[in-house]
Amino acid sequence: MKQVFSLIEKSWSGSSVQFAWQKTLGNFLAVTGGDRTVSIFDRHGQRRNEITLPGNCVTLDWDKDGDTLAIITDKSSAIYLWDANTNKTSQLDSGMRDAMSFLLWSRVGTLLAVGTTKGNLLIYNRQTSRKIPVLGKHTKRITCGCWSTENLLALGGEDKMITISNQEGDTIRQTSVNSEPSDMQFSVMKTDERVSTRESTVSVVVGKKTLFLFNLNDPDNPIDLKFQQSYGSIVTYRWYGDGYIMIGFSRGCFVVISTHIREIGQEIFQAHNHKDNLTSIAISQSLNKAASCGDNCIKIHDLSDLREMYAIINLDDENKGVEHLAWTDDGQLLAVSTRRASLHVFLTKLPILGDACSTRIAYLTSLLEVTIANHVERELPVTVSVEVEPSFVAIGAYHLAVGMNNRAWFYALGENNVKKLKDVEYLGTVANMHLNSDYAAALFEGKVQLHMIESEGLDAQEERETRLFPAGDDKCRILCHALTGDFLIYGTDTGVIHYFYIEDWQYVNEYRHPVSVRKIFPDPNGTRLAFIDEKSDGFVYCPVNDRLYEIPNFSPTIKGILWENWPMDKGVFVAYDDDKAYTYVFHKDAIQGSKVILAGGTDVPFSHKPLLLYNGELTCQTQSGKTNNIYLSTHSFLGNLKDFGPNELAEMLTQTLMLKRFSEAWEICRLLNDQCGWNELAKACLYHMEVDFAIRVYRTFGNAGMVMSLEQIKGIEDHNLLAGHLAMFTGDFNLAQDLYLASSRPTAALEMRKDLQHWDSALQLAKRLAPDQIPFISKEYAMQLEFTGDYINALAHYEKGITGDNKYQEHDEACLAGIAQMSIRTGDIRRGVNQAIKHPSRLLKRDCGTILESMKQFSEAAQLYEKGQYYDKAASVYIRCKNWAKVGELLSHVSSPKIHLQYAKAKEADGSYKEAVMAYENAKQWDSVIRLYLDHLNNPEKAVNIVRETQSLDGAKMVARFFLKLGDYGSAIQFLVMSKCNNEAFTLAQQHNKMEIYADIISSENTSNEDYQSIALYFEGEKKHFQAGKFFLLCGQYARALKHFIKSPCTEDNLSIEMAIETVGQAKDEALTNQLIDYLMGESDGMPKDAKYLFRLYMALKQYREAARTAIIIAREEQCSGNYRNAHDVLFSMYSELKTQKIKIPSEMATNLMILHSYILVKAHVKRGDHMKGARMLIRVANNISKFPSHIVPILTSTVIECHRAGLKNSAFNFAAMLMRPEYRNKIDPKYKKKIEAMVRRPDTSEAEEPTTACPHCAFQLPECELLCPGCKNSLPYCIATGRHMVQDDWTVCPHCDFPALYSEFKNMLQSENTCPMCSERINIVHLKKISDCTQYLKQEDMDQ
Repeated sequence: MKQVFSLIEKSWSGSSVQFAWQKTLGNFLAVTGGDRTVSIFDRHGQRRNEITLPGNCVTLDWDKDGDTLAIITDKSSAIYLWDANTNKTSQLDSGMRDAMSFLLWSRVGTLLAVGTTKGNLLIYNRQTSRKIPVLGKHTKRITCGCWSTENLLALGGEDKMITISNQEGDTIRQTSVNSEPSDMQFSVMKTDERVSTRESTVSVVVGKKTLFLFNLNDPDNPIDLKFQQSYGSIVTYRWYGDGYIMIGFSRGCFVVISTHIREIGQEIFQAHNHKDNLTSIAISQSLNKAASCGDNCIKIHDLSDLREMYAIINLDDENKGVEHLAWTDDGQLLAVSTRRASLHVFLTKLPILGDACSTRIAYLTSLLEVTIANHVERELPVTVSVEVEPSFVAIGAYHLAVGMNNRAWFYALGENNVKKLKDVEYLGTVANMHLNSDYAAALFEGKVQLHMIESEGLDAQEERETRLFPAGDDKCRILCHALTGDFLIYGTDTGVIHYFYIEDWQYVNEYRHPVSVRKIFPDPNGTRLAFIDEKSDGFVYCPVNDRLYEIPNFSPTIKGILWENWPMDKGVFVAYDDDKAYTYVFHKDAIQGSKVILAGGTDVPFSHKPLLLYNGELTCQTQSGKTNNIYLSTHSFLGNLKDFGPNELAEMLTQTLMLKRFSEAWEICRLLNDQCGWNELAKACLYHMEVDFAIRVYRTFGNAGMVMSLEQIKGIEDHNLLAGHLAMFTGDFNLAQDLYLASSRPTAALEMRKDLQHWDSALQLAKRLAPDQIPFISKEYAMQLEFTGDYINALAHYEKGITGDNKYQEHDEACLAGIAQMSIRTGDIRRGVNQAIKHPSRLLKRDCGTILESMKQFSEAAQLYEKGQYYDKAASVYIRCKNWAKVGELLSHVSSPKIHLQYAKAKEADGSYKEAVMAYENAKQWDSVIRLYLDHLNNPEKAVNIVRETQSLDGAKMVARFFLKLGDYGSAIQFLVMSKCNNEAFTLAQQHNKMEIYADIISSENTSNEDYQSIALYFEGEKKHFQAGKFFLLCGQYARALKHFIKSPCTEDNLSIEMAIETVGQAKDEALTNQLIDYLMGESDGMPKDAKYLFRLYMALKQYREAARTAIIIAREEQCSGNYRNAHDVLFSMYSELKTQKIKIPSEMATNLMILHSYILVKAHVKRGDHMKGARMLIRVANNISKFPSHIVPILTSTVIECHRAGLKNSAFNFAAMLMRPEYRNKIDPKYKKKIEAMVRRPDTSEAEEPTTACPHCAFQLPECELLCPGCKNSLPYCIATGRHMVQDDWTVCPHCDFPALYSEFKNMLQSENTCPMCSERINIVHLKKISDCTQYLKQEDMDQ
């Protein structure tokens, strides 16, 4: 709160200061102390007059208009009257003998009531100068009183009486109270029955303790309100609002109570505002504020919410405390007197005067002070002291103007100072004023004077120095005006808005509105103008194109409009009233044309007047002479976007798009990262024709189609054509058409309608824009009508579609096809059929045939199908009309089995079985074919062949029945099984002793266990053990199967033992295994069976170690018998099996296999004439001769001969010497005996050393046939082709058995023999591969060993 002035007069000290504000106007303050004078001060603290009195002032009061101040003193019976208009004092003789104690002006008239110390009353009428003395109104001193709005006078005195009198002084009510009354007020008390507006209640404080309410309408029931002792005594009270009373108590509390009858006396609010004492309270209805004073401070509350403290004023110098408090009627000034006999006046409400020019604002900060600020450009505020309290303020680029009545003072704004230029008087009271850089325009009494602020003093400029509008001949009144950099714009009561161009000093534009224009608000450039007319409707006017746009949802309470000063937001403005500011946006370049939209509303705090709008920030002026910035709710996106969640961001996106703030919208979309957000942004860009930005957005979220489409149109300069394209992209096709038609390329509308297949619209456009297109559009439209079932119109449009031009033959054919179909649809069948037959299209014939078929026109339909070569359909339709002859003709072309079947049935019914059989065959109805061959054509062979080919169950049954009749049970059983009639086949086999046949057939089929079991049981009964065992095995009854196989008599091939082994192998049952082993060992019948069966059993059971042991035994037996190849094969197969199962191979097996293989290789080497290799292998065999007991002598003989041939004389001699032993000598073949003896007699021990090769493990050089390395003690793998040990760089393996061989030797061997010497499998030499890295084979060899 700003202090305006303080008054401290020495002559007042020691006494209480009385003061009274001039009523209504509040321009004067009358003050008196104990100095027998009344001083009159103006509202700025300047003393205007001083009235000297004969004695001390008792009381003073202003009349209701503030024209007259009345004063009474303790020493005189005269009443002193001061006239505020003339500044003169007069005296009025009261005619009373006793001293005066009370004085009060009426609230509605010019009546003055004066009371005396003895209870007498004088009522003086200032207007008529009539005096009415009333003696004895009270018996003692009159101390208090009040007037009602109906001129009733209530008085209270020391006689404890309250009297109510009329304006003539007659008492109409009176009542007594129990203590002295004080502080009397009239008011309206609320009641339930009716809302009374008459002041019928008198309130009065009685004895400083209670509040007494006396209702004139109910005088017998007064209300006496008592309060808590702790509050102290009642100091003062005030009525306010809807029947509320605010009461101040001496101990610092103030309390609000309601006088509503239901809650009377209830405390609604209570606050301890002052620590020690409260001395006064005051209420300003115009400010809606209440103030209380006490101690040395003033506290101001808001009446709408008393809990809210509006302001606190501390008077630190006033240590004695404050005394009285009073507001001017308009609430602008608050005066407080103190116990130190001083008086302080505070400014509580300023007239809200302010103006803005671009971003600079000027506003009233005190009664005689204007502040100029530009917070946007961060300029320091400048204060200007002015000479008068202004009623208007105007700011320009370089000047400030303030003024009142018909005068204005101009100030020049320097960089650091403000200089007064001049003052100007106008021809009337100035309503308001506007400035630009050079000119001022003042509006007064329906006229505007435009004049230069600083005249340049050039004669040539004289005519441009000033001008009065309107011109003399124009009888209109100007109601509003505005001044931009270039134009003076004004609106008149006749509804005309004039634009006066200052530079050319002439009118350049005018717009006529139907009603008068009250207020105008141009944007900063003057290119757009918002105005309010007398109907309180708002509009935006564009003088450039003379277009007017209504502002939607425009509130009738709107006080003014501010345009956005931020250069980027050109179309944004706010319209404001007392409570709200509405944000509007003028969309100039939108697809749908320019329009104004409401973006949202923002609450404006109480008594804030908007002055400036800059980037969503509204600068408002307040009553306290300050400015306050409000952020518009429509610009909430200007904060830090990262602080908001997705819902708030989505709302902000809507705001940015409304305000065309695309860069901010982009940021929001980036944060949202949501397809919908990007889509909305892109659509808004299209709506506002921001094509480049739209391309950027669509590219961001990957809509390539839209990017390409927009790239194609972005260079179009024709506004309507571009807008048309964009409207089409947004799906508003009607708007797009209108825009295209208004553009330089109207055919685009036709192209669009064609693309959209809006053929009806396209046809209308084509008539106007492109008649040559009509046939093609007619055809498309006809197709659409046909689809929707409007055949009559479709036919008409197909007919219109025919061009008759060979260039468009295909098009014409399509139209003729349409005519054919539509003719049939509309009932003109003959025309349609003829047209279809003439037409080259097969498809048309089919389609017309389908239509005719659906219309039950079968003969025509069939005819068209036949013509179109749709033979299946034709035959089908001929069948429907029973035209079998035609069907027969077409049958060779028909592929549908259904038609053949229908024909076959018809022919069978006629007895034409051969034709029927052919038709059934074509229809693939094999059962019917079989039936006819068996029943009618007596050709069972054909039937049997068909059953075998087709596997038909029903056919098989028929054939089985046929053979049964003939007594051929075997064939019958076979066909019954084929037809899945196993039970019948079994019964038949049982009856006719054909079970073997049944068993053979069924075992080759996919049969159930039950069937196998029944056969097994049958054979069991017949004591056919082998067959019984076989079928028990098939049905999984292994124990019974084994029993029967063991019982089965032995045959040469011992098949029963093989089957027993298979049974045990499948059963995996230890008991059955032991049973079979006992049988094979001869435990049960004393006849051991061949060991090979035991070997096979172990193999079947996957018991490979036992199988290996058995294999060695079998091989040994075979070897002893001289069957070396058998022994070799047994060992080889076992070796392979163990290797596959990754089981360690016994060394005995590996050694035996090696020796046997060496023996087998001898023959191969000798046969090929390679005696050295043969000799080496024979030496290895002869060294293990004990393994060949039945052929010792022949083997040794062969060894001697081969060694001799190979030149190994020493070895030949050694083995010859062995043959000379007595046990062998006689067994030598006589052919060789002499030669051998001679060798022994004349020994030749010369022998070449055996060549050496490297050990594959350690590279030690050892003889090539040696298989044990002396270097690393490893058994070495041997070559299956030569018997030598393997070497690393000449390694291969047999592709079948995986045994190693020397690559070069094996290859040579395969030239003459193409089988593997180990596994006897055939080998293609191409499949032999040399192995460079044999490590894995060596590792494997180690594991096997």
